[in-house]
Amino acid sequence: MQSIESPAVKKAHARLQALSDDDEARRLAFVRERALHDEVTEKAEAEARGRLAGKAEGKIEGRADTLRRQLQLKFGALPDALEQRLQSADEAKLATWSEQVLFVERLEQVFGEDAVKG
Repeated sequence: MQSIESPAVKKAHARLQALSDDDEARRLAFVRERALHDEVTEKAEAEARGRLAGKAEGKIEGRADTLRRQLQLKFGALPDALEQRLQSADEAKLATWSEQVLFVERLEQVFGEDAVKG
């Protein structure tokens, strides 16, 4: 560095050396770097959670669509009340209904009398 003659470069070098020697400046730089790292990490984790939530939601929608198709093929058009139940059901309930539909003769045997009226 001794051979550099440019005043701007010498000034920048001196400033960097002063900052490196300053414990508080180094601590603040570390804190800033850690905060930026944490922000990037949190953002990546949030994006991953969003993708997983979307995937789970898509899986439930797919299961509901499959069950709806099975019901329509076996029993014909579905009542609005039953459509609403399919849309709001969780994955476990959809799985149970999907199994039951294979062994019943009427919609009421899967969903109950009140669920299929309408």
